[in-house]
Formats: sequence, C-alpha cells, structure tokens
Amino acid sequence: MRLPSWLSQHLAALRAVLVFTVLLGLAYPLALVAVGRIPGLDGRADGSLVTVGGRTVGSSLIGQSFTDADGNPVPRYFQSRPSAAGDGYDPTATAASNLGPESVVDTLAVDPAESTASLLSQVCARSRAVGELDGVDGRRPYCTPDGVGAVLAVFRADGLTGKVTRVVSVNQAAPATPFVATWQGVPVEPATPGRDYVAEGGLITPVRGDAPAEPAVPADAVTASGSGLDPHISPAYAEIQVARVARERGADPAAVRKLVAAHTSGRALGFMGEPAVNVLELNLALDREFPAR
Repeated sequence: MRLPSWLSQHLAALRAVLVFTVLLGLAYPLALVAVGRIPGLDGRADGSLVTVGGRTVGSSLIGQSFTDADGNPVPRYFQSRPSAAGDGYDPTATAASNLGPESVVDTLAVDPAESTASLLSQVCARSRAVGELDGVDGRRPYCTPDGVGAVLAVFRADGLTGKVTRVVSVNQAAPATPFVATWQGVPVEPATPGRDYVAEGGLITPVRGDAPAEPAVPADAVTASGSGLDPHISPAYAEIQVARVARERGADPAAVRKLVAAHTSGRALGFMGEPAVNVLELNLALDREFPAR
C-alpha cells in the first residue's frame, strides 16, 4: 500500500531529524570529549587548571591579581597586567575598557564616587604607581606629577583664535594645584567638579611635559588587554620587577631572572606575537624556590 505523499514527506523529515540528532547531538560531542581525553590535550580541555597540593589556584590561560585585601600589590609577587574585565580577570565579564586615544578628559563629578578617569589619566596613575612600587621613573608624556592627564582647556577671545582669556587644568579638581602655574601668560585654574569645559568652549590642549620619550614603565604595565584576561606580561615589565621581588624574598636577582626566563614563551610559530611571561606560573615557581620570609 502506497502511503500518501504528505505522510511520506513527514516520515522522511522525521528520519532526517533522528539521523542528525544522533550524529550532531550525540556522536559529534562524544567524539570531541574523547579527543579532549587524549594525554597532552586533557589539561587544555579542562581549562588548563593549575593545582598546588590538590588545590586549584587558577588557570594558566587566565590572569589574576596578586594584591592584598585592600587591593594593594603584594611586593613579593610579580604583578600582572591591568584588567578591565569586571573587577579584574572575571571570565564572565571579559571585556576591554573601550576607551581610545581621544579619551583624555576626566569626568569630575560633584560626588567623587561618580567621577570617571579618562584612558590618559588611568595610564598616568598606573605608571606613577608602578614607578613608586618598583623604584623606576614612572613619568610619561602628557602626565602630571600627581598621576593624571596633563590636559588644559584653553579659552580664547574669538573661539579658536585670539588672545587666551582663561585656562583650566581639566583633570585636576580644586583644591589641587595645577601642574603648570600659567599658560601663555594666563594663570591656570583647577577644575570645578560638575563643569563641562568642552561644552563651554574650551579648546582641549594636552601638554607633553619633560618626561622621557621612552618611559621606563612598559605599555603593558599601564594598559589592559582586549579580553581583560591576559595571563602574560612582557619581559620588559618583568625585568623592572625583579629587584623588588628578589629583595622581598631574600633571593639573588640573577636567580629570579633565571626563573623569569624559564617561564617566558617565545613568539608563536617563531614569528607571531611577542615573547611573554606567564605571571601565575612564575609566582608559583617563586613560592617553591624562594618561599617568602
């Protein structure tokens, strides 16, 4: 007996659903799980977790902070790259700050808790903090000595041209002392929280200052990665931390540098990317070799 065409079509569709359910819903996932159990791949399939004494301390693929309860760097550890993912290295909130080169003016609210720092001021503050922590020159171009962006709002008599009539240091709120006393003969004022000096007609003017063209603090020490989860730092950033870590652990700096070299990976395939130091693995090696005093 020949089935009606509509019923034949429905049965064919049902068979297709069953076949693809078995192939793509069962066989394919199970095959991937089996591949993930192959020795050498099982660690990566499980997230490249790092365990010490039976306790999971993190993943070699995800960075983490080495700070105390107040968020201050723990001096005996190498410090990681800054993170913009959640409260820092949050895999559920992986993201960048989405701030770009034109982010140079802070938002100074009347309530300090509502103020937000520009990318420039974030970079300046981080560079100053790293410089103080590691005993290097933390100055950067376009940064003030107190660690914010060195940016002026310059008001002119005829808008874009004419005599300068007023100058405001937009990232330094009163009662702070402006980083320069005068600009083209006009006294510089600190900013008043809640004022938008760009909307009022001020011309935003970054001031380079006398910082060296090549800062001692590397770029990866002051900028977050695109994912916010990067577990690596550059060898240059690791190098400026060696003296501090060796001093805190009572170790020979040469021995600490040897550990840094052992945990430095080269360029992928020999030409892609840059050499990088895995901070978690390096700090765990330090705890094994040079326990904190």
